[in-house]
Amino acid sequence: MKSPARVLLAGVAALATVGALVGCSAPGGDDSNDGKVELRVATFPPGADEAAYTAFADQEKQFEKEHPDIDIIGVEYEWEGPTFAVQLAGGSLPDVFTVPFTDSKTLLENGQLMDVTAEVEELGYEDNFNPIILDGVKDADGNIFGFPRQAYAMGLHYNRDLFEQAGLDPDQPPTTWDEVREYAQQIHDATGKAGYAQMAINNTGGWQLTAQTVARGGRTQVDNQDGSAESTIDNDATKAALQFLHDLKWEDDSFGAKVDLDWGTINQEFAAGNIGMYTSGSDVYTALVRDFGLDPAIYGLGVVPIEGDDPGTLGGGDIAVISPTVDDRTKEAAVTWIDWYYMQKLMDEDAAVVDAKTLAESDQAVGTPLLPVLSRELYEESLTWIEPYINVPRDQMTAFTDNIWEQTPVGEPKQQTQEVYALLDTVVQTVLTDENADIDALLAQAQTDAQALLDE
Repeated sequence: MKSPARVLLAGVAALATVGALVGCSAPGGDDSNDGKVELRVATFPPGADEAAYTAFADQEKQFEKEHPDIDIIGVEYEWEGPTFAVQLAGGSLPDVFTVPFTDSKTLLENGQLMDVTAEVEELGYEDNFNPIILDGVKDADGNIFGFPRQAYAMGLHYNRDLFEQAGLDPDQPPTTWDEVREYAQQIHDATGKAGYAQMAINNTGGWQLTAQTVARGGRTQVDNQDGSAESTIDNDATKAALQFLHDLKWEDDSFGAKVDLDWGTINQEFAAGNIGMYTSGSDVYTALVRDFGLDPAIYGLGVVPIEGDDPGTLGGGDIAVISPTVDDRTKEAAVTWIDWYYMQKLMDEDAAVVDAKTLAESDQAVGTPLLPVLSRELYEESLTWIEPYINVPRDQMTAFTDNIWEQTPVGEPKQQTQEVYALLDTVVQTVLTDENADIDALLAQAQTDAQALLDE
């Protein structure tokens, strides 16, 4: 696909295994273009539709008109836990890119993110950010290493068309895990499709198992006051989550044949109409439509069922960051871009309207359910600013938007997050591929192995 945005494609062969197309200009910018700073910025994952690039090209023109000394170079980009370190070490990342909250602490401690404390303070964002979210990009001394730009809560995504074929009400998604199992069985029996599916590889299996644990009142990791952490994987909630997967797969035969799905492939399968329900971040609708061709008419979103004594909803999000290799002039340009592209639309009505109008004119999603990185009041006010341009079928998401505020948000584990997720991938895969898997033994071993990681 040829995109109208200027996406650099050099290095595709070398980086095919890491799933990202990268720019060929050297890290740190290039002043050879009539004295302009060339700023390489992350755009979309490979495969995004043409309309996404049309919208980006329009935004690029708007920015460059306001900042004629900066030349924006779009770079296709997709974060993947197991391969991100390869890109970072190889210097193939854009000057501006995004990383999940869960990786920010490790990256900043390793000196792999640019300190932007002075810039955040000068722009006046520090006092406006949700302090819990801002803490995720601070080091022990309070220095700030990124701009939180988007947050989400876990949601239950479902196919309204498959619901109807199974005789289920598409406006009434399941609200308990028992109902999820019942609905999955009905969908599979009526359609032959997977009634429910779950991610299982590339760290996403551990991510979703952690989400299911939290939803059932458990935690996989507990922070100690001395800064250390204790692995608590071997708990009743995690066991119940694994037993749930076992029963769907081996007793009900409603899980489906694919047990090796990750974030990208489960979205692809869902958009193709092959999955009835799955859990993922509430923000995934945008990618489903933009990158995977989802028909909005079949989409529904509800809250993840919660149960147990201390249930919650796992949240997350990402931050806009700057490569630590750029020079001062490129850093200044990068902060200007982040402020304009990511941040202003969260706080300023005029910026929000321009952004929404530009996206809507290119048929890009406007109004996808998110959690506020600032205040709930400002987030809800911003929805009124952009109401004329909202094109997301929010009436098909009311089971989420009406109920998510009643659930307790829980952050992802803070230490060795991706390493523990990778460890838990194996546990999930074992349960899905071995009918006789010993869940108790798997959890006991996983807890021991995770604690070893935390003690390193």
